[in-house]
Amino acid sequence: MTEQRVSLKIENDIAFVNLSRAEKRNAIDMAMFRAIDKVSQQLRKNREIRAVIVQGNGEDFCSGLDVKSVLKDKSAATALLAKWLPWRANMAQRVSHNWRRIPVPIIMVIQGRCWGGGMQIALGADFRFATPDASFSIMEGKWGLIPDMGGNLALRELVSKDIALKLTITAEVVPARLALDYGLITGISEEPFQTALQLAAQISERSPDAVAAVKKLFHRNWFKSEGSMLARESYYQIKLLLGQNQKRTVKKQLKPEDNIDYVTRKRW
Repeated sequence: MTEQRVSLKIENDIAFVNLSRAEKRNAIDMAMFRAIDKVSQQLRKNREIRAVIVQGNGEDFCSGLDVKSVLKDKSAATALLAKWLPWRANMAQRVSHNWRRIPVPIIMVIQGRCWGGGMQIALGADFRFATPDASFSIMEGKWGLIPDMGGNLALRELVSKDIALKLTITAEVVPARLALDYGLITGISEEPFQTALQLAAQISERSPDAVAAVKKLFHRNWFKSEGSMLARESYYQIKLLLGQNQKRTVKKQLKPEDNIDYVTRKRW
């Protein structure tokens, strides 16, 4: 990938994405912005994968924006913030938002610092597992800014408004235990990568169409009206019932001794 900022490997239908700038604590420069954008868009088009596990090489998941590097690039602000339509994600926002658009679960494995832009990347996932010594911060307020990398979409779903305000205004660094209490992360593990692998294996046992439908149902309708949620439930259910994978799931449950594989996931 671009300047080796991000690596991608796919094994047994699981995609493994690594932030590969350990010598800089995986701080995000323009090359990493572009690499994450490219990899996440590539994974969105892949109909064979069943889950994605994202981790950072070295001591930290991601320490945030590489401020010095980005400021040196005179075209960086334009490249990051430009968008044709206000309601569409720009490049800065896509490093978080793109994970939400991939129709398989995204699992973040977090160690060390998960600050600023790193926190925004992690918020784009469906699940976040951290080591006991990991720390988290919505750090943009330290620089007189607001978080504008798309993570607010997930933040409003995960924590109460007063906690979101407190974390964002103060830019405080919180330990893993407190992050778990707040709802920022899914769980704490001494071996979060193994925890992520176990969850990915569980997900792989389920119909890929049903998994994709649930993710889209929740992400697209969590804060919409009751009518919208009810309508989408019915629509997705009918679509599932017409598909081959639902029928294969029934056979798999009735005859677990048979080796029944799922067919390629539908486009959701």
